[in-house]
Amino acid sequence: MLDAATIDSLARAFHRAEKERVQVRPATAQYEGFSVEDAYAVQRRWVEIKVAEGNRIKGHKIGLTSRAMQRQVGINEPDYGALLEDMFYQTGAEIPRDRFFNPRVECEIGFVIGRRLKGPDCTIFDVLNATDYVVPAAEIVDGRSLRVDPETGKARTVLDSIADNAGNAALIVGGRPMRPMDLDLRWVAALCYRNNVIEESGVAAAVLNHPANGVAWLANKLAAFDIALEPGQFVLGGSFTGMVEARAGDTFHIDYGPFGSVSARFV
Repeated sequence: MLDAATIDSLARAFHRAEKERVQVRPATAQYEGFSVEDAYAVQRRWVEIKVAEGNRIKGHKIGLTSRAMQRQVGINEPDYGALLEDMFYQTGAEIPRDRFFNPRVECEIGFVIGRRLKGPDCTIFDVLNATDYVVPAAEIVDGRSLRVDPETGKARTVLDSIADNAGNAALIVGGRPMRPMDLDLRWVAALCYRNNVIEESGVAAAVLNHPANGVAWLANKLAAFDIALEPGQFVLGGSFTGMVEARAGDTFHIDYGPFGSVSARFV
């Protein structure tokens, strides 16, 4: 594993990239053998830097929950990142496009945690019992590292994304808060409209057969670091649609049927 000074340097590079709007080289192109442990260490250090500046952790995100996506990027489990206070937008927001490099929108279910949830051995039933509400949400995915390293020609990998807070940049929360047992979460569906055209659609069972399974996986994964999902935290359960690019002037409307909707405009 990389030493603490190198981990800190990579985390600060991501932090500068986000603030100064200049993408950095992928870590995997700079360090031979850059591992998943290194990637999460960089992510944790970056979150520490943000919190030290006054930001607050408001929850967590889960990504790469579909088997097709895992095979595509060469891993066998989801990944995760942190949600911070300055990432949250409410439905109907006008979102500054120039905050991001290449923003893309994904459709997800958000879990509002009501009771402390900690692994190991957390199950879907523990998640449903610990969740106060579920709401429709959309994740804004972005990358602070270059797609291709200019010095080596190597493309960034899933490890670079994990280090980059699992690609998370922001999220939009909307819709109709509902109790998790008041609907069949497996059959929640979304129609993602960009400028009145359906660009993506999907059903929530694509997330590990039930989106609450992703939350259970996260609670068990974080237990190794003595971290729990705390009351009031928001958890993005994983995307069940493909990504849709968000360009300046684009208006998004994501229809979740009886579950409500999420809307936003990029300006």
